[in-house]
Amino acid sequence: MTIDSSGFPAPPALVEHARRFHAEGGTPAPPRVAATVLLLRPAGTDFEVYVIRRVAAMAFGGVYAFPGGGVDPSDSEAHLDWAGPDPAAWAGRLGVTPDAAQAVVCAAAREVFEEAGVLLAGPGGGTVGDAVGGTVVGDVSGDHWETARQDLEARRRGFAGLLAERQLTLRSDLLLPWSRWITPEFEPRRFDTYFFVALLPEGQRTRDVSGEADHTMWVRPVDALARARAGELTMLPPTLVTLAEVAAAGDLAGVARASATRDAATPVTPRLHVPENGTPHFTLT
Repeated sequence: MTIDSSGFPAPPALVEHARRFHAEGGTPAPPRVAATVLLLRPAGTDFEVYVIRRVAAMAFGGVYAFPGGGVDPSDSEAHLDWAGPDPAAWAGRLGVTPDAAQAVVCAAAREVFEEAGVLLAGPGGGTVGDAVGGTVVGDVSGDHWETARQDLEARRRGFAGLLAERQLTLRSDLLLPWSRWITPEFEPRRFDTYFFVALLPEGQRTRDVSGEADHTMWVRPVDALARARAGELTMLPPTLVTLAEVAAAGDLAGVARASATRDAATPVTPRLHVPENGTPHFTLT
């Protein structure tokens, strides 16, 4: 299934935000740098993606999206064991400085642990630029891991400290860059979000642990798109387009191959059109 990028339905709440913003001559808020991760897993001959529905009280509440969130100051200041492409290599893919690239990659790994209970790390002291031979930590759903996750989420500890304490190395090679999206100017909270894909590590499982979500599920991308088109699931253009793109890759190997040539540096911004006689809709620029 493909998505027609000439127009996407706009939720009424967002249309109201836009009308108010333009009526008041609003000034766009500066977007906060963020990262989000499409966790994928095999499902027979196909694959599934993990999605969460944001609680109604939050920005983008009631909307299905992928685990993720804003870059934290600790992400750029962290000194941690690192394996896989180094920050300079990531900088080339993401179109930012090495320090900024490290912050985005750290945020992606941290957020997917905070929101889905999945840890993209492996045992052993890694070296920047090296892989870790495919070693990934196993089940991280026990009580001692959950306490650590809660402390991380509450900012009582940092991600680098957590990994160091458990003698783990960040596996940056488990994250594959995919795209970059910037929230429309009328939104009071805006994000400059880097999208990554990652295969669910063997032995780990997602857990509904985020206080920012009221529903989570694994779903085939094509099924999620069909349900969104039928009005069963509310999704915004970044989610719809990304689901269509990974579905078009065919299988997990195809997703990995597609990632290698993706432009994850040039941002895409949805533009809202509210015609006098017609249905409000987003287009992409």
